[in-house]
Amino acid sequence: MPTAIPRVARKAAFALTASAVLLTAACTGQSNAGATDDPSKDTTINFWHAWSAPNEVKAVKSLVAGFEKTHPNIHVNVVGNMTDDKINQALRGGGDRAPDVISSFTTNNVGKFCSSGALVDLGPFFKKAGIDPETTFPKAMNEYTRFDGDRCTVPLLGDAYGLYYNKTAFEKAGIAHPPKTWSEFEADAKKLTIPQGDTYKQLGFMPDYHGWESTTEHYFAQFSPTYFGKDGKSALATDPAFEKGFTLQKKLVDELGGFQKLEKFRATLGDEWGPKHPFHTGQVAMQLDGEWRLGMAEEAKPKFEIGVAPLPVPDDQADRYGKGYITGTIAGIAATSHKQNAAWELVKYMTTDTDAVVGFANDIHNVPSTLAALKSPKLKYDPRFKTFLDIAANPDSTTTPASVNGGVYLVTIQQFGYDYESGKVTDLKAGLRKTAAQIDTDIAQAK
Repeated sequence: MPTAIPRVARKAAFALTASAVLLTAACTGQSNAGATDDPSKDTTINFWHAWSAPNEVKAVKSLVAGFEKTHPNIHVNVVGNMTDDKINQALRGGGDRAPDVISSFTTNNVGKFCSSGALVDLGPFFKKAGIDPETTFPKAMNEYTRFDGDRCTVPLLGDAYGLYYNKTAFEKAGIAHPPKTWSEFEADAKKLTIPQGDTYKQLGFMPDYHGWESTTEHYFAQFSPTYFGKDGKSALATDPAFEKGFTLQKKLVDELGGFQKLEKFRATLGDEWGPKHPFHTGQVAMQLDGEWRLGMAEEAKPKFEIGVAPLPVPDDQADRYGKGYITGTIAGIAATSHKQNAAWELVKYMTTDTDAVVGFANDIHNVPSTLAALKSPKLKYDPRFKTFLDIAANPDSTTTPASVNGGVYLVTIQQFGYDYESGKVTDLKAGLRKTAAQIDTDIAQAK
């Protein structure tokens, strides 16, 4: 059964601003500056990654060992537990100890990585190798690894978001199957909620944007929004998907007791990464979360059977049920590297070799990042984990687009979500217009 150890940054937008600022100072690399080395000659390259848990570090070493076995002349110096801040500093400075290849958990920084020139455009490398990214990687993963025509990163395992549900609570409430549409979701959340005085014995679902993984971007993926128009301006106030998403979430907040009551209850619950997570304990019957939650929940030895399904979709998009929000780990080649051809051999192996991707996914317990690996018979997983494999492969699944200032626009949208769900903002349309204007101003200042 898969187990998972939480990664440092799973699209945690509020942790990104420092990294985004650092990236603004990154040197502008030349994509062909170091691509003159001979990868068939004996050489050593540096690979910096962010994994730090013992089982994860072991998995990375195994992945690199597989590469060195097939490329005996290329030796890889692996450096782990590297945050984006540390990586950015090294990318600016360069030198023999700086990374030739990097891996980051923070897909929100792709726009900065690409626009600053800190990482090289991998398009020419893919073309020379005869690999078509469009047919190699899932659609959403293709989208979050490029910016403004520049594919400066490539997917290296992924995360998919779905709905966890307490099967025992469902049976007691007379609910036969997980909800597929928002109206079913809303009805089930109310049916599963058991009041207890001024609090809850059991809450059907914690809808608040503070509710662990129930962020605006994770919610709104089900509504298929367009974040930016062709003119590059924020579509927050013009795409009706956003208004619908905010409206339905706020309605759910109100119907489950109101923001203040929900927040008071949430303050008494366990944290996201501990064994006392409220889904583990049965205090919350449904949970929006990523594929890693299954292993963590089972490790907590819950007193109920765990069910896994895709997150519901709006009623008018019922034919798109099965989709979800996709993010993941990315890899890239430093513009300051003088061994870019050798570095590409490592990147190509880690991200496009089916057996390598499958082996790494099995070890890390994340979602494979190629279409071939998603279908590989060598994948080892709990049958429930297949839900996330299907979500990743679903062409209707979505992600959030890269921006020149990283994830700042997502922080802005999330903040508006807090203000709207709490009642601080009551005019939704006006609020969306004001928030869109702020996003546009921030992006203009970042260019």
